[in-house]
Amino acid sequence: MRHPIRLRSLPRLSRRSAVGATAAVTLAGLLVAPMATAAPAPTVAAPDIPLANVKAHLSQFQSIASANGGSRAHGRPGYKASIDYAKAKLDAAGYTTSVKQFTYNGATGYNLIADWPGGDANQVLMAGGHLDSVTSGPGINDNGSGSAAVLETALAVSREQLKPTKHLRFAWWGAEELGLVGSKNYVNSLPATERSKITGYLNFDMIGSPNPGYFVYDDDPTIEKTFKDFFAGLNVPTEIETEGDGRSDHASFKNVGIPVGGLFTGASRTKTSAQAQKWGGTAGQAFDRCYHSSCDTTANINDTALDRNSDAVAHAIWTLGAGSTPPPGDVYENTADVAIPDNAAAVSSPVSVTGRTGNAPAALQVGVDIRHTWRGDLVVDLIAPDGTAYRLKNSSANDSADNVIATYTVNASAESANGTWNLRVQDVAAQDTGYINSWKLTF
Repeated sequence: MRHPIRLRSLPRLSRRSAVGATAAVTLAGLLVAPMATAAPAPTVAAPDIPLANVKAHLSQFQSIASANGGSRAHGRPGYKASIDYAKAKLDAAGYTTSVKQFTYNGATGYNLIADWPGGDANQVLMAGGHLDSVTSGPGINDNGSGSAAVLETALAVSREQLKPTKHLRFAWWGAEELGLVGSKNYVNSLPATERSKITGYLNFDMIGSPNPGYFVYDDDPTIEKTFKDFFAGLNVPTEIETEGDGRSDHASFKNVGIPVGGLFTGASRTKTSAQAQKWGGTAGQAFDRCYHSSCDTTANINDTALDRNSDAVAHAIWTLGAGSTPPPGDVYENTADVAIPDNAAAVSSPVSVTGRTGNAPAALQVGVDIRHTWRGDLVVDLIAPDGTAYRLKNSSANDSADNVIATYTVNASAESANGTWNLRVQDVAAQDTGYINSWKLTF
């Protein structure tokens, strides 16, 4: 996982974010094809992912780094050797693999893409993680752990000869540590028609931290619930992931409206006493004291965390891969641009709903396309015809990505369906501007 690289003025850095969104509203992610709010039940239970197999991949990554100057970073021979290792395993397991090249900082980078034959080509479920390390170390937790778990899950799909409803695609990204370069290159190279086929992207970046927490991304409610349900079945409490939000490869997909989710066990932040009580480990110590350091070796892994998270990867693939896309509802949309002034009063964009009977649904889909150069500035609300406000998004000083392209699920069952609904957006901090590009309600 990379450090944030976007620099702002000192006054901006001193700001602190508001609290998270209300329980009535959850982020889904895809404007074109919203996902259901309840995770589908798997038709076949996911297998247990052998910890020994995952650790064997980590040992290989460690050996590759040790033989190539101590790292597997972009532009270094250790990275290409890591790609070659994973590709050989996948080729032998019956995957259709491709290595996508890109150039960054004068060096050739590589993304490895592996497609499992079969499944609906118009419904693609992806899972991935970055395979590169920083230059200062072998990157075994960051992110050999996620890369190895995804690799072993892909191999388990082959061993089980899984026949999912959806088409499965696995990916290992290059140059994440330099700014999500590989995943951005991949997403940007996809035609819009191909992007629209991706029903979800699952990201696994640092899932074996030595002083672990159990964090779940809160982006898409279906994906989030799938992971939470898995850990609840183990009696392992989870928390919403905030340390790396927008800082790993899921952001490349999220920023173009693809539903995302994932797992994380913590990086440089300090484990609190409450978290140590909940999960064990050492309070007052970083989740990963070797984050981005030479000591991020095979000794820097918590086996229990790696085992649980690897099984969670497989559970998500088996569960979400068996899912189906719900039929679309009636759509009411406003495509007129509305400028959002910098650090000023809120603006609104109306949508008129007519010809319906009764109240709005309990799972009203609110598709939002807001273009803005610092999405963390924005507070977004849905305003019902009677003036009731439903918070969709709070501001956050740590959310430095561009744009808000997402679908929110709102329990609007107390509201009359007919009437004028408004999307209200306010920029609450200086230095960045944008506009409401479009938004829609799906009943």
